[in-house]
Amino acid sequence: MPTAQEILRQYWGYPAFRAGQQDIIEAVDAGRDVLALLPTGGGKSLCYQVPALMRDGLCLVVSPLISLMQDQVRQLKQRDIMAEAIYAGMHYNDVKRTLENMRYGPYKLLYVSPERLQTDLFREYLPTFNLNMIAVDEAHCVSQWGHDFRPDYLKIAELREIFDDIPFLALTASAPEHVQNDIAQQLKLKQPLLFAQSFERKNIFYNVQYTENKNAALLQQLEEVKGTAIIYCRSRRQTEVTTRYLQQHGRQALSYHAGMPREKRTENQQTWTNSNNTIIVATTAFGMGIDKPDVRLVVHYDAPEYLEGYYQESGRGGRDGKSALSALLYNNVDMNRLHDSIALNFPPEEYLRRVYQSVVEYLQVPIGMQPDRYFDFDIQDFSKKFELDALPATRALKILEQEGLWTMTDAVYNPATVIFTIDRRGLDAVMQAHPPLAMLCTTLLRLHGNILHSPVAINTLVLAKHIKMQKEDVGRMLQQLHAMEVIEYYQPRMGPQLFFHHYRVDSRHLIINMQRIGVLKRQHEQRIAGVQQYLANKDVCRNKLLLQYFDEIAADYCGHCDVCLRNKKQSPSETDLLKHMSNQPLPVQLVIDKYPMAIRQAVLALIRKMADERKIKLHPDGSVSVISAD
Repeated sequence: MPTAQEILRQYWGYPAFRAGQQDIIEAVDAGRDVLALLPTGGGKSLCYQVPALMRDGLCLVVSPLISLMQDQVRQLKQRDIMAEAIYAGMHYNDVKRTLENMRYGPYKLLYVSPERLQTDLFREYLPTFNLNMIAVDEAHCVSQWGHDFRPDYLKIAELREIFDDIPFLALTASAPEHVQNDIAQQLKLKQPLLFAQSFERKNIFYNVQYTENKNAALLQQLEEVKGTAIIYCRSRRQTEVTTRYLQQHGRQALSYHAGMPREKRTENQQTWTNSNNTIIVATTAFGMGIDKPDVRLVVHYDAPEYLEGYYQESGRGGRDGKSALSALLYNNVDMNRLHDSIALNFPPEEYLRRVYQSVVEYLQVPIGMQPDRYFDFDIQDFSKKFELDALPATRALKILEQEGLWTMTDAVYNPATVIFTIDRRGLDAVMQAHPPLAMLCTTLLRLHGNILHSPVAINTLVLAKHIKMQKEDVGRMLQQLHAMEVIEYYQPRMGPQLFFHHYRVDSRHLIINMQRIGVLKRQHEQRIAGVQQYLANKDVCRNKLLLQYFDEIAADYCGHCDVCLRNKKQSPSETDLLKHMSNQPLPVQLVIDKYPMAIRQAVLALIRKMADERKIKLHPDGSVSVISAD
């Protein structure tokens, strides 16, 4: 069998592994269970892709991120590595064909979303697979003490009963020590080797800024840090508003969020990836699986709820090893929102029962319905029909998901797919009997050579151009061929789904573990307190605080976060401040902007102090001036 280095060079063209990768790969290849903590950008996927190619058989990869699975399968195929994925939204026949291929074909990696492990069809095929290892991505999801607990992950340990003699590799970007221990226990890892890189990112400069004018502060950050940037916003609406503001101020800014058409999201991501000065304004899902090395600035326009997410998102800057700035903007609105998030994330029991009843009515699920079924689910439409506020309803759905009632998948795009269901002789007869359909069938065969044997993704607009017809007419012809049982045709779909795990019951009899939810609520309160402490901190190095959160001790202050820079610089003096002012009123922000960012909060405090002492005058319009001697 080829060595890890040979595989790396042959398929990826890299001369060497990143730090830590080769040790993990060698441990897995030796048959050991491994828990690997690799910070964002550490190259987690290679840690199972390479050993999968080193060993006979198939590697099963469990991941909750459908878009990431799709992207990795596409990249592997481009490298001539046989890989497939099974996730929410796929049709039964497509899933069955994929499973058949895994049993008999020369495939090396199968990606699967965790709820799929529980379906009867998957369980039927699983024991027939020649698995060489099992990789669990985002492994922190198995721990109810982690920041993104998913009950589906608890079922992964059942795989150990079927495959007791193959290595398990659990991967995550961030997990405190108690979560690490829980991961090993819940996945039933056998004497696992722990590989944990330091969480310290010495090339990332953390800057936290209190500001009542976030747009002005954002422009200032972009002015001071040149190059590619990511701006993270809390909501889709804020993403669009911020993008328009930046464009109006001459910046090359693009939006990215789940509410956009898939084609536009893909186009914006590609434009940003290929640019060295474009700004992408996105919700926090953006960046997973994207390895753009030259991001110089990451801005959190809103305060995060979890330091884990903040750390991972900040880590999408500076992957080339050069310095990058992580800037966080906040004000009292953010502090109030963080406080309010406790009640919002953990609604009362009666509200949970109301949401459950509304869901089953919306989906028309009868009492006693068999479990393990997918339903298309539009949260906005659902909230409108049942007069629920979308945000608390979404949080209630998440709580009920953590109770094990269902899985809420992320929005997934399933392209239109076609496969011929008759042989070539039968197809020739159909084309002869139906000349209007013959050109479409011939074009499908010409564009997709394998369409007689396996389903292929099609683009109806491309087909329409080839046969010089309207897109709508092509769609009707495909539906006609489907009705004639000449093809299986599935139309494209976009959106999240609910996967039911249980028999539907009357909401009055629904068992909800409020004691467990109470424990999770207290943990959330602790995380919020940690974020609030991080924001309000003026004395301790930002890097030290983050490392302390992840149970790591930093020997030295980083020397380049806003706290360290403020401590290194002398506080602004009254004499120096007066030099930047005159008898004529000047905007306060104009005066503050004359100082380095690290001490601007101190300058603002000094302006207020001198105004209180009547040494300078603060005007009602927000300007400031020296008080005349007369």
